[in-house]
Amino acid sequence: MEKMRVSFEEEFGNSSEGIPYLHALPFEGMSHHKILDETKLHLNLGELDWAGGAMSGTVYNSSKELGELMTNVYGLAAWTNPLHPDAFPGLRKMEAEVVAMACSIFNGSSSSCGCVTTGGTESIILACKAYRDLAREEKGIEVTEMLVPVTAHAAFDKAATILGMRIKHIPVDDITKRVDVKAMKKMISGRTAMLVGSAPQFPHGCIDNIQEIAALGVKYGIPVHVDACLGGFLIPFMEEAGFPLKPFDFRVPGVTSISADTHKYGFAPKGSSVILYSDKKYRDSQWFCFPDWPGGIYATPTIGGSRAGGIVAACWAAMLFFGREGYIKTTKEIITTTRKITEALQNIPGIQIVGIPDVSVVAFDSKDFNVYGLSDGLKGRGWALNALQFPSCVHLCVTRPHTLPGVADKFIKDVTEVTAEIMKDPSASNAGSAAMYGMAASVPDRSIVENLTGIYLDALYCLGPKAAIETKIDSKN
Repeated sequence: MEKMRVSFEEEFGNSSEGIPYLHALPFEGMSHHKILDETKLHLNLGELDWAGGAMSGTVYNSSKELGELMTNVYGLAAWTNPLHPDAFPGLRKMEAEVVAMACSIFNGSSSSCGCVTTGGTESIILACKAYRDLAREEKGIEVTEMLVPVTAHAAFDKAATILGMRIKHIPVDDITKRVDVKAMKKMISGRTAMLVGSAPQFPHGCIDNIQEIAALGVKYGIPVHVDACLGGFLIPFMEEAGFPLKPFDFRVPGVTSISADTHKYGFAPKGSSVILYSDKKYRDSQWFCFPDWPGGIYATPTIGGSRAGGIVAACWAAMLFFGREGYIKTTKEIITTTRKITEALQNIPGIQIVGIPDVSVVAFDSKDFNVYGLSDGLKGRGWALNALQFPSCVHLCVTRPHTLPGVADKFIKDVTEVTAEIMKDPSASNAGSAAMYGMAASVPDRSIVENLTGIYLDALYCLGPKAAIETKIDSKN
């Protein structure tokens, strides 16, 4: 464990080598220009060309025009707070309009509603909280359960931990990686408070059979949540972009809520998502209210009290910037690029696709070599893919930067060349991160892996050598 700690700290330390750390608040304030210079210095660290498509997912926008607009709008709203609608009535209107626009995108009725949140995790936690409380109130279930595909986002596990709910993971089909709905049906019990389907799921980009899951919800009187955090601003536009899908939204009887991240393919700045409900009765169970606080009656729509108005305003601006026509256009570009990459990967000897890449994620592995070795080889060429487990594979989440001229072609070329090199000596692919991921996946005691992740998270906050600016602090003590 100690070796891992040192390794993580060295890795993070090397990424900011030569730049001293602040270990305490400087005694004197910095000038405007000095702060801007320091900010630019810090934000220019790193070797990955994230703006040029080097990253899987991570950065979804490639438009400088949109970037400037987001910066300007956020600046105008930087000091606003949705907690105070009396002081910022225009911001309240903006948030209500973001929810209304999102509901319309997912074919909600006049009864549909929702909230703007800080991200997909919060949207998911709020949906789980709503269904937990609803099951307690309507059915008297004290300890509730959620049924989720094993491929559903880990935010559901986080929600279960935070909310004291039980979570049951449903297996998926070995080939399609879509949830086994028959298995889900067998696991329904008197404690089941919600059923979950992904559209799409993160690991392999497959869309679960939402219609079949929703039918279970109708039959057994259980709310159904569709997690569209990843593809929420792609799938509503795919049919008009020329890529029709089976129904997945509020048109499907039984679908009661949808989570969708505006900060992904909605192209808003990081820190925004929406949780939507088919009817206000579900959202009513999401609210938090404490009427007996000495500080006054306290009520909030989401987890946070104060929230960043700048994010709400920027999200609103991004949606207006694109409009339906703009989102159809970006969807067509992204899905076309994903299909191009998928087809090319299918034709590379040694590579096989994992699951059905329904939207913007393409996962792949190899029967001939350790695919993590391929990921290492691609990292050496400037690419950063997502490493997955159970089964071992990697994926590329295609975003707007990947649609830039030449980016997809370069990725295909690099995968082809690195794979060909590995195929000359497949055993060499077991070195590097392949050994680490292989070890992590094979450890039967998962608490050991948890401990390792704890060391990693601790290392994120490690400090290097002190900055000279702190010497004035020391001289005052």
